[in-house]
Amino acid sequence: MNIGAAAQASGVSAKMIRYYEETGLIPAAQRTASGYRVYSEQDVHMLRFIRRARDLGFSVEGIRGLLDLWRDQSRHSADVKQLALEHVAELRRKIAELEDMASTLETLARACHGNDRPDCPILSELEAPGKVESDSTTRRSRSASRFRAG
Repeated sequence: MNIGAAAQASGVSAKMIRYYEETGLIPAAQRTASGYRVYSEQDVHMLRFIRRARDLGFSVEGIRGLLDLWRDQSRHSADVKQLALEHVAELRRKIAELEDMASTLETLARACHGNDRPDCPILSELEAPGKVESDSTTRRSRSASRFRAG
């Protein structure tokens, strides 16, 4: 099948398929005499695997590791599990960062009167980087201070 059909069958855009080939994530497709890419059902299966890994937030390098394990029939499931758990830890770290960002923005929004005056505590705080603290950051700092003091 051509790249358009492979893209439709796998759920991966033609542009991304070309990118994966260029980066070596997937092997270069076979070519017709006129230079068009030709994909097999096995190629589409691999592209679906990649799409699912991307849906779970794996980076290209993480997917490369998963593909290596997937292709290795002598793999140990412990290696796959370790890669997955490392990714879970990274996702949880990102979630914590996003929660802190949301908390900071909520704190700033509560400080803003939201009226027709030009002064804005949100912009003032953003103007002074490093000064903004979210409620959760403030709570952690206070808890840490009590722990050190106590």
